[in-house]
Amino acid sequence: MSVSFSVLDLAPVVSGGTSAQALRNTLDLARRAERLGYRRYWLAEHHAMPGIASSAPAVLVGQVAAATSTMRIGSGGVMLPNHAPMVVAEQFGTLEALYPGRIDLGLGRAPGTDQATARALRRAPGPLSADDFPEQVVELRSYFAADSTVTPAAGNEPPIWLLGSSGFSAQLAGLLGMPFAFAHHFSAANTEPALKLYRETFRPGALDEPYAMIGVSVIAAETDERARELAAPQALSFLLLRRGNPGPLPSPEEAAAYPYTPLEREMIEARLAEQVVGGPETVRKDLDALVERTGVDEVMVM
Repeated sequence: MSVSFSVLDLAPVVSGGTSAQALRNTLDLARRAERLGYRRYWLAEHHAMPGIASSAPAVLVGQVAAATSTMRIGSGGVMLPNHAPMVVAEQFGTLEALYPGRIDLGLGRAPGTDQATARALRRAPGPLSADDFPEQVVELRSYFAADSTVTPAAGNEPPIWLLGSSGFSAQLAGLLGMPFAFAHHFSAANTEPALKLYRETFRPGALDEPYAMIGVSVIAAETDERARELAAPQALSFLLLRRGNPGPLPSPEEAAAYPYTPLEREMIEARLAEQVVGGPETVRKDLDALVERTGVDEVMVM
């Protein structure tokens, strides 16, 4: 394959573990990913989830950048409606000033949490909405201009990506001429339509040509059977989240012992069907097919 590979990390908290252990695991994984030649390493923003420790991506980006030396480090992404654009500009302008040429700022328009937590984050009495996301993006970018008074953002703009799981951000990224990352790992049915829309609406801006990346959940092991065993905890975690009962990432043994109903087993199989799961040859074949089908420039594995 001629595409680049990168890593998306949610800093998962495993059953019986702690957030502190999860964050140390993130630093270890980032160092390993850099040694293996991955292009970039992104941290996601999620809130009030017992199984995910990546609630403060700007803090984690700084820590991971300090622990590595060549990989690009970024957010995948900052959920912009949760934050004042000026604060995000200050945070990532600081990071770009400290680690020039190594920082990415990925932006999403979803809250990354439930409505009550989103209100607590924003301290906003009115109804919550992501409808002003395009205006927020434009405002954020203005703070990085050389003549901006927002220090240290002024003159320290990292590459800004738009993230999405539908056509909204795909079209916006195209109209603004920005790189686009699509969440194939939880919206596989929308991947190809969104990428098509991005390319059709693209106008030169930050980029002269479109650049698309997809996030893919990949579980690789020595054999197909072992890979399915290792994929079961993530599938069970997703099932529990859908049922409104999120928790730490189960162990493979806990996932194997869980009393699935027939409907739950169908949901698990549907979930696994959207992932790349298997031994080396299976993973290579499935990723080759996915890249050929989507025509993406980069794959970010979770």
